[in-house]
Amino acid sequence: MKISLHQSRIKWVLLSIGFIVIMLFLMQLNSMISTLKQEEQRKVKLWAQSVVRKAELVAKTEEFFDKVTAEEKSRLEQFIAAHKKLITEPINNDINNIYEQYLKEIKNIPIIQTDEHNRIQFFQNINVPSEKEFVDTSAIFKSFLYNEPLEYETFGMKFRLYYRESEMYADLRNVLNDFIESFLTEVTQNSVFVPVIITDESKQKVIGYGNVNESDVSKSNLKNTVSLMEEANTPIQIILPGNKTAFIFYEKSSFVKALQYYPILYVGITILFIFIGLWFFRTMKRSEQDTIWVSMSKETAHQLGTPISSLNAWITFLAQDEKNQDVCKELEKDVSRLTTITQRFSKIGSVPVLERQNVIMAVEEALSYLANRSSKKVVFDIRLPQEPVYACLNKHLFEWTLENLFKNAVDAMAGIGTIILEVTTENKNIYIDITDAGKGINKRDFKKIFQPGFTTKTRGWGLGLSLAKRIIKDYHRGKIFVKQSQINKGTTFRIILHKVN
Repeated sequence: MKISLHQSRIKWVLLSIGFIVIMLFLMQLNSMISTLKQEEQRKVKLWAQSVVRKAELVAKTEEFFDKVTAEEKSRLEQFIAAHKKLITEPINNDINNIYEQYLKEIKNIPIIQTDEHNRIQFFQNINVPSEKEFVDTSAIFKSFLYNEPLEYETFGMKFRLYYRESEMYADLRNVLNDFIESFLTEVTQNSVFVPVIITDESKQKVIGYGNVNESDVSKSNLKNTVSLMEEANTPIQIILPGNKTAFIFYEKSSFVKALQYYPILYVGITILFIFIGLWFFRTMKRSEQDTIWVSMSKETAHQLGTPISSLNAWITFLAQDEKNQDVCKELEKDVSRLTTITQRFSKIGSVPVLERQNVIMAVEEALSYLANRSSKKVVFDIRLPQEPVYACLNKHLFEWTLENLFKNAVDAMAGIGTIILEVTTENKNIYIDITDAGKGINKRDFKKIFQPGFTTKTRGWGLGLSLAKRIIKDYHRGKIFVKQSQINKGTTFRIILHKVN
């Protein structure tokens, strides 16, 4: 018992040391993860600030682009004014110079001036057929559909001025489109691998996305995905060309998400390895104990063989005198009992032979021997079925188990009280309940009492119940356990066996 207690203390000391080491490692790991999270948050903030600044730059570029557009349109309006003056005022060199000056001002703008029937009157920076008044001009005007023509009237004559952007304007528009496209690409495919979704003002239409699954931005999942991102970080509002409002939703990277679950995974794996280690240690310890018990049992059986043979010889010698007949009969019973015990010890460690046996008869035989040698103050209340009940048993080992339980019951009652033995059957099981009126067992010790070396007696080895469990569980594939127990009221042990026909 002292050795077991010492081993238990060592085990708990080692477990405490291991727990402290694990906690220190987890604290260090958690600190590293926190540092990584803060670093990523810092990068995300810098990225968000960069997004805002680039969005502002896009807006400024568009503003500049609009000014260029307005300026070109203003020049065209000035051209119209010059054209009106040319028609309404007398021809002189000054007016001609003004007209030519405006033509120079818009020399980079492709224009076509037509009458109300779309017959070309004047064109610049575009190729048209030489007989411009009579050809089909529909194909020519296709390239001018981007802008509505400017219409004006002079002296009852209606004119239309078709125009499109100049080469400089077209180049600026391409630059702006490329700039917007590269801006959106850079946002969605960011260097910090942050999941990003860009939506319109309604938050229901996706403009762009990156580092997210396509299923997350589908119509059915977009609302939920955006809501989760909005909970994680406040969305960034930007203005796209055309004064279109857009929102950038983002959250933690998958790397940081994975890191926050790493400690849990590590603890789980550590606990698993601890349990495997404890199981392995327990298995090794149990194997070692089994070897010791088997060796002790076989040695005990071997040592008992010689005195039993000697006792048989002495009984034979004493039986020659008729006066000793009664004594010799009792001695023969005890020697027979010793022989049975020797057989039991010799079978430990080897696979016992199980035979179809009547459980009722085996119970009665085990009880009859113990009842004759117990105190008269111990009453045995036997409740057995009327019909035979069969199970596959090794009779010697099974009777040994019952005797151990009976002896424990007698000891628990200090030799005074009633022991109830009841055998019942249900479906394919046989239930054997042994109840005493003794001092009872603490609930915390229900499983400990079956461990080798555990005992509550001042004088005891703690082997009886351990061997009983080995016999029932390992050899007979049954169960033995404490069904119920109350302090100072008694205990009930239950054995469950498999019934056979």
